[in-house]
Amino acid sequence: METASTLDPEGFVAANTVVQEAPLVPEVRLHLASEVVPLWQATEEALAQLGLPPPFWAFAWAGGQALARYILDHPQEVEGKRVLDFASGCGISAIAAAKAGAMRVEASEIDAFALAALRLNSDANAAGIAATGEDLIGKDEDWEVVLAGDICYERDLAERVFAWLQALAARGASVLIGDPGRNYLPKAGLERVITYAVKTTRELEDSDVRNAGVWRVLPD
Repeated sequence: METASTLDPEGFVAANTVVQEAPLVPEVRLHLASEVVPLWQATEEALAQLGLPPPFWAFAWAGGQALARYILDHPQEVEGKRVLDFASGCGISAIAAAKAGAMRVEASEIDAFALAALRLNSDANAAGIAATGEDLIGKDEDWEVVLAGDICYERDLAERVFAWLQALAARGASVLIGDPGRNYLPKAGLERVITYAVKTTRELEDSDVRNAGVWRVLPD
């Protein structure tokens, strides 16, 4: 059996996903899983370990779809600018930024499979995304726009990331969050921009439709 050190992540992603469109963003084609459990089991087997989280990179989550839809409909947010898509997952928001005319788009993920999915999805859309596996929390590389979709799952991580995003906003970056009302979405420091009804699956969510908002991060 292959292990994490011998496995080809891009080959694994390509073999376990289907290129398709997200419901809210048909302009973007992505390598996505058609079912949750089989891919989850395949990921565990591939890494020869148990208890892994769901392969988040194989799904277009509601917050990311909302963020991508907003960017495509309002290209002035990113046009001609340096953009970071933090915790990019499948890369839907990063690809939307590239399609909307961003000068440069960087997408960050710390998971090898997610990075592989990012590269494959970038290629599928001729987006030219610069994917990085570096942990960027606390860093500032002069991005003009920072996007962050579906980052509010865990309390500690959400608090760390939001403090960093507020610091970026304070120095002048435009920071946008996409979120469908997760438990740890901050109650303050945000301005709602728009809300979309996003079709989802009950394999991932507790509803067939989630109302996902795009929020602008306000300086602390």
